[in-house]
Amino acid sequence: MPRRTATMLASTLMLIALLCVGVFIPVPYAEMSPGPTVNTLGQHDGEPVLRISGRKTYGTSGHLNMTTVRVTSADYRMNLVEAVYGWLAHDNKVVPHDTLYPDGKTEEESTQENAEEFSQSQESAKVAALKELGIPVKSWVIVSTVVKDSPAEGRLHAGDVIKAVDGTTVRKPADVAELVTKHKPGEKAVFTIVPAKEQAAAEKENRATAKTENVTITTATSDDDGEKRAIVGISAGTDHTFPFTIDIKLADVGGPSAGLMFALGIYDKLTPGSLTGGTFVAGTGTIDDAGKVGPIGGIEMKTVGARSKGAEYFLTPADNCATAARDTPDGLTLVKVDTIDDALDALKDIRAGDTADLPVCSAKG
Repeated sequence: MPRRTATMLASTLMLIALLCVGVFIPVPYAEMSPGPTVNTLGQHDGEPVLRISGRKTYGTSGHLNMTTVRVTSADYRMNLVEAVYGWLAHDNKVVPHDTLYPDGKTEEESTQENAEEFSQSQESAKVAALKELGIPVKSWVIVSTVVKDSPAEGRLHAGDVIKAVDGTTVRKPADVAELVTKHKPGEKAVFTIVPAKEQAAAEKENRATAKTENVTITTATSDDDGEKRAIVGISAGTDHTFPFTIDIKLADVGGPSAGLMFALGIYDKLTPGSLTGGTFVAGTGTIDDAGKVGPIGGIEMKTVGARSKGAEYFLTPADNCATAARDTPDGLTLVKVDTIDDALDALKDIRAGDTADLPVCSAKG
């Protein structure tokens, strides 16, 4: 066999062997890609994304689209060929598997966590929008979760309203941890609560809640890597009562990153005129009750997905600006926002066509 032919045959066989290795050997990576983008002012799967009843609403126009990212599942094992293809593909991003699923988190655990974050983001979006409009919202501190096998298990329950700890009134979730950690592990903490069922009944009957209970819990020692402290095994959160009904319906979406766009959609429906002036605006960002916008993951995927659907402007959390600006899709303007007020100011300029001084993202932030 001629030397040239033998060399080509050997090279071909080696290439085939490498491809086989690449296909059959898994690598510890996962992939992110642009996901669906949904207009919060419109419909999804035949139903309005935002439905408000009990309060006058107004017509809207244009788009205020929330954006998403698709990720490979927790139990999917990418092979080397797929990883290389993902690294080379412009619209996809390959990341370490543990980045998306830390500490061996399962698909079910990740889905549950995303659903909880999505629910909380909806609540915060409602609060932020109504506060911006000067509409009062009643708020109180609740037991958000109870850790399994903790001192609080069976004593406190998710949804219980925490009125006080050791007789000191609780005004915000952080107060609970602060008061508990004043104890030494093994000491008793007394929680004054309104049981979740009593709170729900009071809300349904539109009456003041009067029934409180004192629950005494013996604290335990924290087992995390930080300084040892007293704990009872709960996380505290905030619940709200709204003066009218705001329903947000969007299936198969999780995480907190749609908060800003939900808040803007609610604000638009409750005010005369159009926030966008008919323009296609998309965006992303978490939001808290005070209207502060926070960063999210997968910003590069979200800008690509938004532009592919026709977005002209993208409301971008300030902390994501530098990353997003490194590879901005053609025809898309990235607008930096740090609060809901920033977003409303930008939308005012966009609908007026006065965009020369918009706070545009740059590689420096």
